[in-house]
Amino acid sequence: MTNDAQPSSRPPLHMRINLPIVIAFACIILLLLIGSLYSKSFLSPEYLLQQLKVASFLGVIATGMMLIILLGQIDLSVPWVLTTGAMMASAATAYGPLGEALAVPFGIACGVAMGLVSGAGVAYLRIPAMIVTLAINVIAQGLMVAYTGGFSPADTASDAMRYLATGNLILGVPNAILVWAAIGALAVFALNRTTFGRAVYAIGNRESAAFLSGAATQRVVMFSFAISGGLAAFGGVLLAGYAGKAAQSMGDAYLLPAIASVVLGGTSILGGRGNYLGTVAGVILVTLLQSILSVMQISEYGRQIIYGAVIVSMLLLYGREKALR
Repeated sequence: MTNDAQPSSRPPLHMRINLPIVIAFACIILLLLIGSLYSKSFLSPEYLLQQLKVASFLGVIATGMMLIILLGQIDLSVPWVLTTGAMMASAATAYGPLGEALAVPFGIACGVAMGLVSGAGVAYLRIPAMIVTLAINVIAQGLMVAYTGGFSPADTASDAMRYLATGNLILGVPNAILVWAAIGALAVFALNRTTFGRAVYAIGNRESAAFLSGAATQRVVMFSFAISGGLAAFGGVLLAGYAGKAAQSMGDAYLLPAIASVVLGGTSILGGRGNYLGTVAGVILVTLLQSILSVMQISEYGRQIIYGAVIVSMLLLYGREKALR
């Protein structure tokens, strides 16, 4: 009888640690400490819960963006797909009880429809994602300007939209956080436990190899863009419920933060590699950064410069690592 130890199949600890996620959470702690220097209430449970509530809107949008970036693509239609979802959901409330009941799904459906068009253009017509999603963004903007006449829409959010965004269902936890948690759980399951999720990672690594292995690459790409559009529109629905109504260009402030959140969490901008926990960390990090910049009275253009610099830095750090393999 031998006492020789069996070799472990688990990789060493340093190989199991996801460095980008560790860095992101370390930066979160650093930002909390910096914020506490400017305001004593920065570390209070009430303030932190409020920050999580604000982060949940970005988290819903970033979930869809992560799916697209894992494919090695990009979705630039987020600003006006988000606005369209908010405006159409609010517009539905003008049609009585039935309109109010269908407001949320109708807003999401509008986003899914635009995402399907983008996905079909990328998957079947082989149009670069940057071009087709930018075109969809401009088309959505034109449609919404035509619908509102260029003015702020008069329609208000439904009671269901307000409840999802501002209500509290469980022990004072905002519903928006619960919604993000549910969407995040579904995303983790889909990416790690389904054929669809495995195909997304495979396409991001090498689409031709995924196709030759039998993956329905075109359908996966098209439906991924549809999911991204639906989540962007749902984010708009939640924001309209939070503010009480939709507004022109309400989605413009979410494109760069959504991309930055995904990239900060370690998802490769070139596709094929990423973890949803990293996206969660990235969303919280960006939200706290926004809060601190607001406290420091940094202007909007300054924030955009910071987000752009972060994306370029992470591309150099993570993107080159994959490209040089």
